[in-house]
Amino acid sequence: MKKFTIILMAAIIMTATLSAQEITGLKIIENVYDRPTGQDQEGDLTMSLINSRGDERVREIKQYLKDFGDMEKKIMFFVSPADVRNTSFMSWSYDEAGKDDDQWIYLPALKKVKRISSDSKSDYFMGSDFTYDDLGDRHPSSDTHKLLREEEIDGENCYVVESIPKEEEYMYSKTITWIVKDKWIGKKKEFYDEDDDLLKTLTLKKSEKIKDYIVITISEMHNVQKDHTTKMELANVKVDTGISDNKFTERMMKRGM
Repeated sequence: MKKFTIILMAAIIMTATLSAQEITGLKIIENVYDRPTGQDQEGDLTMSLINSRGDERVREIKQYLKDFGDMEKKIMFFVSPADVRNTSFMSWSYDEAGKDDDQWIYLPALKKVKRISSDSKSDYFMGSDFTYDDLGDRHPSSDTHKLLREEEIDGENCYVVESIPKEEEYMYSKTITWIVKDKWIGKKKEFYDEDDDLLKTLTLKKSEKIKDYIVITISEMHNVQKDHTTKMELANVKVDTGISDNKFTERMMKRGM
C-alpha cells in the first residue's frame, strides 16, 4: 500500500510539473481574454493627458460595458471639459475569430455618428496615447504567441509573452506582455512600431476586487517616443447592475447618458 501511495504521489507531481511546462503563449493569452469580468460594469473614468513638460489635461468620462454572450459592448460619454462634452464613443468586440471590432464616435459639433473605418484604427483616440484599436478587444487568434520566460514584477510572478500579428499591415510589429499568474491580468505591455523599436508601454498601477471580479482601476500608457503619457483612473465602479441593452446604440450616443 505504501509503495502504491508513493507511486501515485510521484505520478501526480510529475503530471503537475508537465502541466506547468506545457502551458503555451496562446493558452496564457486565451486565459486573459476569457477572464470573467461580470455581465456588465459602469464607472467614472478620468483620462489625464500629460505632455513632456508635465502639463496636464483632464477629461471626465462615464463608461458602461456589457457582455452579450458572443460580443462585448462598450460606450463612453465625455462629461468635461466643455470642448469635448457630449462627445461619445462606442465599441463592439466580437468573440468570433477574425471578426474586427465595430466602433463609432459621435461629435456634437457635427451632430453625426461616424463609423471608425479599419484604416483609422491606428489613429489616436481623443488626443490620448491609446489608438482606437487599443480600446477594442484583440482576439487571441489574431497573433502568434510565444512564451518567452517567467519574471517577477512588484512581487508578482508573471508570464512574459511575445505576440506577433498575423496581419502584415498591422500598426505594431509585436507586443510583449507581462501577465500575472493565476490572476490572468496584464501587469505591463510593450508595443513596438513597424521598425521594431519600442513605441509605448502600458502599465497596470492598481486593480481592485469588486464582487468576484478583478477590475483594473488605474493604468498608464506612456509613449516613449513622444514622451507623452495617458493615465486612466476608474472610480465608483459598479458590477452586475443590469444595464439595459438599449444603452449601447447610436441613438444613445447622440442622446447622451
